[in-house]
Amino acid sequence: MKRNKYPPGWDEARVQRVLAHYETQTEEEAVAEDEAAFDADGPTVMEVPRELVPRVRDLIAKHRK
Repeated sequence: MKRNKYPPGWDEARVQRVLAHYETQTEEEAVAEDEAAFDADGPTVMEVPRELVPRVRDLIAKHRK
């Protein structure tokens, strides 16, 4: 049988803690957590049509200069 591989710093115990967090979270707590993520500063993730990726990369590169 093949063993599960976890990312660096992760193990079965950490996975179980994360699962327990989300499985016991109330709907209100989940919404609050989601809303807090939208208000947080820092990087974000968004969906961009594949054909626009080169243009978005160029814009990011120009912004960082």
